[in-house]
Amino acid sequence: QVQLVESGGGLVQPGGSLRLSCAASGRIFSINTMGWYRQAPGKERELVAAITSGAITNYADSVKGRFTISRDNAKNTVYLQMNSLKPEDTGVYYCNANLKRYSIGAYSQYWGQGTQVTVSS
Repeated sequence: QVQLVESGGGLVQPGGSLRLSCAASGRIFSINTMGWYRQAPGKERELVAAITSGAITNYADSVKGRFTISRDNAKNTVYLQMNSLKPEDTGVYYCNANLKRYSIGAYSQYWGQGTQVTVSS
């Protein structure tokens, strides 16, 4: 079994900050890319930011300059520092990991349960 457990969501005023964390646990051999997606009500899930095991990052245009993704490979944990939050950042944020459970076999996608982020005054 593999679990991705997110934490750090909540309610924040516009202009505020939040830090999300996601820890992967269980039988894990290797993790390639880890990332954060979000889904707003009535909209499709979209990529917010991703980071490879070599720390190459990718951001959605809407969050560039405001959000920073990082990871601790030793802890199998990915973080998302969100600054200058806007109401349009509201949604459920999901952690994603592309990983292998064993030395043989292919990489597979795993998802966390999601954490709510609400930006409102």
